[in-house]
Amino acid sequence: MAERKKVPIGIEDFKEIIDRECYFVDKSLMIQDLLNSGAKVTLFTRPRRFGKTLNMSMLRYFFEKSEQDNSYLFNDLAVSKAGEKYLSHMGQYPVISISLKGMKQANYEMALSVFKKIVEDEFWRHRDIFKSEDISPSDKIVFEDICNGRAEDKVYFSGLKLLSDCLASAYEKNVIILIDEYDVPLENAYFNGFYEPMVNLIRSVFESALKTNSSLEFAVLTGCLRISKESIFTGLNNLRIYPVIDNAFSQYYGFTEDEVKELTAYYGISDEYDEIKRWYDGYMFGENEIYNPWSVLNYISYAMENKVHPPKPFWSNTSSNSVIRKLITEADDSVREKVEELMSGESICVPIYEDSVYADIDEDKKQIWSFLLFTGYLKSVNLRNINDILHADLVIPNVEIRTIYQRSILQWFDEKLEADPRTELFEALLNGNVTRIEDIICDWLDETISYHDEKEQYYHGFLTGLLSGFKGYTLKSNRESGDGRPDLLLMEKRKRELAIIIEVKDTKNFSKLESLCDEALAQIEENRYEAELKQESYKKIIKYGIAFCGKSCMVKMSENC
Repeated sequence: MAERKKVPIGIEDFKEIIDRECYFVDKSLMIQDLLNSGAKVTLFTRPRRFGKTLNMSMLRYFFEKSEQDNSYLFNDLAVSKAGEKYLSHMGQYPVISISLKGMKQANYEMALSVFKKIVEDEFWRHRDIFKSEDISPSDKIVFEDICNGRAEDKVYFSGLKLLSDCLASAYEKNVIILIDEYDVPLENAYFNGFYEPMVNLIRSVFESALKTNSSLEFAVLTGCLRISKESIFTGLNNLRIYPVIDNAFSQYYGFTEDEVKELTAYYGISDEYDEIKRWYDGYMFGENEIYNPWSVLNYISYAMENKVHPPKPFWSNTSSNSVIRKLITEADDSVREKVEELMSGESICVPIYEDSVYADIDEDKKQIWSFLLFTGYLKSVNLRNINDILHADLVIPNVEIRTIYQRSILQWFDEKLEADPRTELFEALLNGNVTRIEDIICDWLDETISYHDEKEQYYHGFLTGLLSGFKGYTLKSNRESGDGRPDLLLMEKRKRELAIIIEVKDTKNFSKLESLCDEALAQIEENRYEAELKQESYKKIIKYGIAFCGKSCMVKMSENC
């Protein structure tokens, strides 16, 4: 059997994938559709790790005129059979290609410095045209200043326009501009507190390079989000946007069902297709069912290296969870309730804002659903207009994303526990203040997202988190052992003056809370849970029966002295 091609994990350079004989899922007909569209500026918005950078690299190698003939890269791809109408564009244009994904700095000054380096590197890549007599002496001076990193800041804002003018003069051909991950610096700036100056920087770059540029043949941009025209694309009337809800170009980002079946057959793991589908499928881009390409490739690589290879949430380690964290930590009750519905497997109907501005999250919490849809954390199962406003039924797309929600919520819950004082609850338990215990626990429940598969297990973990880590006391949790011991034991370590026994119950019927509390206390007595504590010389033993119903609870107490 012939040796299988390598799985291209983390390789985003198209030429490297072909030259190293890696498996390439053919997306080359995107070139045909792009040329057919005739758009001057095209923006594709897709989640992270869904092939945006690789596609941009493919476009560069197809269109760019260079000393090296790169036509061989496309010999076995679908575009090679598309006809001379399209192949005549191969290797015919000067191309400016930059990525802004590295602009994730802590302040504006550092981010600006990185942007200047990005522009400088692209000028340096085209330094050979500096010899051209068709470039004016004044442009050559600025060109050299940028190449050597000594130009003023404002010069870099219009640097792509200058470079395109120089390239068009030298090659006598208009320029193609490719800008990858344009919104990364905006997201980073929003979460680090310098959003407005970053908006001004990106707007200045786009206005000069994309709006008033007579040297532009066409431009392609990628990002996760469609940022409002009013904030970034001011006056850019030649912009065509393809978000995840559009059908055009939808098959070119991520893997289709047929592509995943071909992949699994090629690597000899067709029998694992159903598990791959359950974990990594579920996205809908336009009318196409799409798999997460990063996770599929990682799973295949993992399967090739390990006999035992259960699915993992590979995507969770690559994509920023800042938006989800903000959703959970700052959400009001209505948002939290919708998250609970999603995690219970239900869908939610919400308005969708196609033009987004990061700052809008603070003023309109409904914006968060659009962010989660466009960044891959939710999928749309139905689009429709309600009162002339676009709405979508949203669900969690697959098992992988569900695990990200669960882990994010648990992490947030842990942080919440650490941030909020628990001493008052602890003191109330020690002092037998039943009314105060009920009030504090109910307040905590109101502030948390109470998603759980097994309710009593959830409440048990909830109380464990609240009562863990108090100096001088040991907390024992026995639910996992199933050995007939009480749910929770809280015991003084040294003097052994006091021990607390807690038995937990839950119900869906509010009227049963009191009887369940009595049942819990009776269970403590019948099973003689205090016997071992008495043998260990504990002088005072307080017993609590705590019953939960949703976000309500009731507490009853008895004690032995």
